[in-house]
Amino acid sequence: MLSRHLLNVARDAAMRQMVRQASNGNNIATKIGKREVVGYGWSGEPVYYDRVDYPFPAIRWQEPTPQIQALREKEKGDWKKLSIDEKKALYRASFCQTFAEFKHPTGEWKGCLGWTLVFTSMAILFSLWMNLFVYDELPASFSEENKKAQLKRMLDLEVNPIHGLASKWDYENKRWK
Repeated sequence: MLSRHLLNVARDAAMRQMVRQASNGNNIATKIGKREVVGYGWSGEPVYYDRVDYPFPAIRWQEPTPQIQALREKEKGDWKKLSIDEKKALYRASFCQTFAEFKHPTGEWKGCLGWTLVFTSMAILFSLWMNLFVYDELPASFSEENKKAQLKRMLDLEVNPIHGLASKWDYENKRWK
């Protein structure tokens, strides 16, 4: 009994020291209220956040009420005497959500995909509008003279001689096969 009391005193002193270190001199009680600090927490800060990679937050989810305090006293005894509803109430006092609840997909990806498609379609429409109405003339490389010069250059360089353009040109007779 005495050793349990000493362990509780040492644990409480360690928690107070940890809160002092994490708060960097700020009054942490104004931020967390009466919620109990139960661990080191994510990044050493006494904050609550549901995370899969760090499942035990530094503080409890709810501030203690008389009903929850009575349940906490009852939980120190035999857990078989606790009903399912009491166990759930204790869990909900410490945690906001279960793993299944905070890992459940939210459907947020649908909105992200929708807005991405909206902006992509707007960019495509803008580029079409620019090409059709703003630029009155096509670039010089689209003229017939430049197209013929480009074809002649490709034939002179023998581009893709096996299956491509150069394979269909007769270099001895200077005509298409």
